Amino acid sequence: MASFIHPALFLVLFSPLSPILFGTHSHVQADDNLIKLQCRNSETPALCIQCIKSDPAAPQADKVGIAAIVINCLRSHSRILASNMTKMASREDDERLRSAYQSCSKGFLKAVKHLLKVVSVLKMGDYDKANAGVMSALEYELSCGAAFEESKRKLPGLVVYEMRVYEALSEAAFRIIDRF
Repeated sequence: MASFIHPALFLVLFSPLSPILFGTHSHVQADDNLIKLQCRNSETPALCIQCIKSDPAAPQADKVGIAAIVINCLRSHSRILASNMTKMASREDDERLRSAYQSCSKGFLKAVKHLLKVVSVLKMGDYDKANAGVMSALEYELSCGAAFEESKRKLPGLVVYEMRVYEALSEAAFRIIDRF
């Protein structure tokens, strides 16, 4: 997916949008050391930290709870992407593109279900299965992006950004779970 923005660059370009993506919960005073420790190995630690701090449950979260919060951020982004794809499909006249948007929307909705299961298996301590579930959910996003890349059709910038955030959060989840 060479045409997308590098994760480090999108943080610089779109950091002012972060309250839109994660809400504002400046009152959350989580254990910063634990959060930083869990996020430091991700490619986008600032995004990982922001995701975790956006959750009111963060102050009480242990390592597994932090991973679950990142998975919940992924679920939220998956829902947003599914909604965006559905809206774009409804406005598209080209049948092939409409079908591609619809397929992406269905994939993101399936990802939501996968990610819900990931939280369950994570809490049961099956970390390999949790990582496999994150990978399954990520594959829907990757195949969606590839379909539009092949068609030479450009997705709107905010949708591309959401997809990059989704990829970055997936990578963060992998790194956090791998450390258990």
